[in-house]
Amino acid sequence: MFKTVKMSDVEQLTSLFQYVMHIGDHLAEYGTLAYFILSAVIFSETAFVIFPFLPGDTLIFAAGAFCASGQLNFVILNIVLIASATIGNTINFWIGKYLVDRIDIKKAKWIDQKALEKTHAFFEKHGGKTIILARFVPLVRSFAPFVAGVSHMNHQKFQIYNIIGAVLWSGILSVCGYFFGNLPVIRDNLNAIVLIGASAAIIPTVIAGLFKLVQSMKTDQT
Repeated sequence: MFKTVKMSDVEQLTSLFQYVMHIGDHLAEYGTLAYFILSAVIFSETAFVIFPFLPGDTLIFAAGAFCASGQLNFVILNIVLIASATIGNTINFWIGKYLVDRIDIKKAKWIDQKALEKTHAFFEKHGGKTIILARFVPLVRSFAPFVAGVSHMNHQKFQIYNIIGAVLWSGILSVCGYFFGNLPVIRDNLNAIVLIGASAAIIPTVIAGLFKLVQSMKTDQT
């Protein structure tokens, strides 16, 4: 009745996952196709909340290093990355908005309407900087545009900050990769550096959010 999963299948999936997570090491092998691979990964990570694990930061950094060695063109790289990131976020936004409209969320009893209203108010007030900063935080960048769509953030406002965030994300990481990506100490410890950087961005945000949550709870109780 139940199909058994062969060990070889698990090993193949594991190998494929590891290859994707370290695909930046293999970009030079693909020549011009590298641009399409980069576009597909960046688009998938930003367009679908089910792919938050994809290595967007490290991939852009590695691509910048390949530009420094003449294996990729820096201008074409950034055009591809900015376009992919912008379109990806846009689709993610519309998926969130479509799902909300589809289920008529304002009539759904299982959804906290007050929380929904607060989320909408938050994105209307702080949505711009949230969309920009989320670009630099793994996991968060896959969910931020979706939540913006769910909360019905103004689309024109979303697109302005969406493009700004894409330009900054692609530009800063590719420039850093261009100048520092080929240094052994950076190249060999890139994942650790990205993890530390992400933690430095996430932890203060989480602490601030928890502090505001506690304060609001105290206010509600009084």
